[in-house]
Amino acid sequence: MVKMESTEEQDRKLVLEFCHLLEKSKQLFNGLRDLPQYGHRQWQAYFGRTFDVYTKLWKFQQQHRMVLDSKYGLKRWQIGEIASKIGQLYYHYYLRTSETNYLNEAYQFYAAIRGRAYYSRAAKEDRPDLMVKKLRYYARFIVVCLLLKKMKLVRELVTELEKQIQEYTNTYEPEDHLEWTMVLGEIKGFIKAEAAVAVLHADSNPIILSHRLSPLTTPPCERSPHMTLSLQEILIVGSACEQAKFSELTMDMFRMLQTLEREPTEAATNPLSMSHGLHGHDASPAAGRIPPYVLPGSKGYLENGRNFRDNPHKYLMYKPSISQLLVFLASGFKELPLGGALLLYMSADGCFSTTKHPEDYGYELGGVGTSVKRDSVDGGGLSCRGKSYKEGHCLYPGDLYPFTRRPMFVIIDSDNSFVFQHIPRYFGQPLVVLMSPQDVPPAFQADVQQHGSLFTLFLHSPLTALCYICNVGDVPIHHWERCQTYVDRFITEASRLVTRCRIDEIEQGIGFIDSSYVQFFGDDFLRTLILRFVFCDVVLRLHRGFRGRHMRPRCEPQLPANELLEHPSLSHIIFQLASALDVRGHFSEGPECD
Repeated sequence: MVKMESTEEQDRKLVLEFCHLLEKSKQLFNGLRDLPQYGHRQWQAYFGRTFDVYTKLWKFQQQHRMVLDSKYGLKRWQIGEIASKIGQLYYHYYLRTSETNYLNEAYQFYAAIRGRAYYSRAAKEDRPDLMVKKLRYYARFIVVCLLLKKMKLVRELVTELEKQIQEYTNTYEPEDHLEWTMVLGEIKGFIKAEAAVAVLHADSNPIILSHRLSPLTTPPCERSPHMTLSLQEILIVGSACEQAKFSELTMDMFRMLQTLEREPTEAATNPLSMSHGLHGHDASPAAGRIPPYVLPGSKGYLENGRNFRDNPHKYLMYKPSISQLLVFLASGFKELPLGGALLLYMSADGCFSTTKHPEDYGYELGGVGTSVKRDSVDGGGLSCRGKSYKEGHCLYPGDLYPFTRRPMFVIIDSDNSFVFQHIPRYFGQPLVVLMSPQDVPPAFQADVQQHGSLFTLFLHSPLTALCYICNVGDVPIHHWERCQTYVDRFITEASRLVTRCRIDEIEQGIGFIDSSYVQFFGDDFLRTLILRFVFCDVVLRLHRGFRGRHMRPRCEPQLPANELLEHPSLSHIIFQLASALDVRGHFSEGPECD
């Protein structure tokens, strides 16, 4: 009898400990939303404590599953909710650190929830709030799969989400059913827009290609002592009104964030993964086989993990207010280490000035909108279009002047991008501004507005962009790989010409290329962007459909024309590529291609 009471008491203590860990984890998780989104040190310690508690909670429910099933009444959806929270932690840690390995960790937890069907009985609980949790789980899982380019799984999840939304609507007739219908529509529109050009297997099924940086896609470079800077801080801002979006990620943001990341390593090579196997404790057949990871912020992570800072730190901002944007810019500026550079990418609609004789290029030429919304009066243009230059939520070139105290690389993708070409270098620091074309041919205007900018597409995947402007909708994989060799040849040759310009400048005393480009050229990401900009400029310069200076990109400082942008060797490669794609007729007359 005494032994039985002892066992009962032990079980009671286990349940109390589980309740304590569960409550503590919820408190810490809810506190995450109060943490500042900018800066590094302010939030890392809190994330570490949260990860530690969830590690203990996850291990505890694994080790004591039978007791918790019988004494606490632990349900499968509750296990799924814990796994979902850990998945969210990993995803938000990825957003704050920019390390793509954590996306794999988030994926592992989300995939296990689906594989173990933890939410399968949610509809039978007669709790609409539980169904909402299930729908949110699907939406979060879809975002992670999109970022990892698992498009086949994305389509399966969208089908399942549509079915769950229908079941939720039929069962509860909820007030938020229209919101979920809109979410579903956003996802479908985003997937459609993302597939600008299809690369096909021999059996005509599409192949999903990654466009993150890898050792195979990093442009070559002849190093010099002048290449001193590395990209450390990034702001990616998406404010275009009509563009496809999902979960506060516009298409341009989605493409650019991948362009500025390295290919994630496999989980097996990540010391955070599979480090402490606890499967032997999993006595319940209902228990998920989710690997219990050493989590960021835990002691094990801090003491024996290698430095995972493979990618520059970045902030993602969807339609921020101008004050938010300036605060985040200032934070990135403050966090820059010695030898570091800051990149600002803006995808936004133009704010146009009505000043006839501007004297102040910093503010009187207009700028780009940050949190611009459609004009409720005419239903057509933007709220800042046609107004005076005193628009509140608009980033002007003059707003960036204080930040040029440190090395800065700016990309403006807008129909008013050229106003940023006059930023002075008051402080003598390296500064490069890449500006999109301000217009595209009428045939592309509707698609570009909805499906993402052509300029950003060139920076993300040059071959995809070239196919797109030549109306090539799909390419067999063997043909794509052959064409990609021409792109690689172009990038290699352009890199050689940039280096050659610098050597000629030193040897002959002729300033062919601004020193800012040379200092940025040693960084893999910035070198990639510069060379893809050159590809974009050369292609649009030769394309018959893009006539007029406003249909080609600009940069400041200007890159040399004869020695780089109009160099015969680069034009020759583009003509060869066009012939390989059988689109030579889209380009101006040139030499016959081999």
